[in-house]
Amino acid sequence: MSRPRPKYLNLFRIRLPLPGIVSIMHRISGAALFLLIPALLYLLQLSLESPQTFAVLKSLFAHPLAKLFLIGLAWAYLHHLCAGIRYLALDLDYGTDLAAARASAKAVLVVSLGITLVIGALLW
Repeated sequence: MSRPRPKYLNLFRIRLPLPGIVSIMHRISGAALFLLIPALLYLLQLSLESPQTFAVLKSLFAHPLAKLFLIGLAWAYLHHLCAGIRYLALDLDYGTDLAAARASAKAVLVVSLGITLVIGALLW
């Protein structure tokens, strides 16, 4: 006999497993990177226009809030990259059992955050 379905879905009470959280973060980071493409291309264009605009952008990115934005951007890129490699491995049927999937999800978080901390230390 099946259990009755809930009448409402409270998203704040659902406890996702770690692979589910990594999956959602992969989607969010991919969407953020996609939506930032025009702004990043515009900043690249400005930096290549002249030495004066490059100096302006260099002083702009010396601000602590800009550095935090760059660290967040680096994390989004690195998380999306690491999770993408994990999903490629899962598509090739590597690590599809529960223990390996949880371990690879933890590895994605540890590696992406570790490399982001290194980049953040170099950037600051």
